[in-house]
Amino acid sequence: MLNFIKNFRNDEDGAVTVDFVVLTAAIVVLGLAVGGAISTGAKGLANEIEDSLDNMEAE
Repeated sequence: MLNFIKNFRNDEDGAVTVDFVVLTAAIVVLGLAVGGAISTGAKGLANEIEDSLDNMEAE
């Protein structure tokens, strides 16, 4: 049992897996944040264009 604990403590495969999972999660969250920011900006721009086109038709 003592050897199992020593081997478990020295095994670094799990630590590498955790690092990749954390980095992947950070990249996904960053991608979602950037996508949300771009989406908000695009919707605002589309609304401004729509308003401009509506005003052109009314004249």
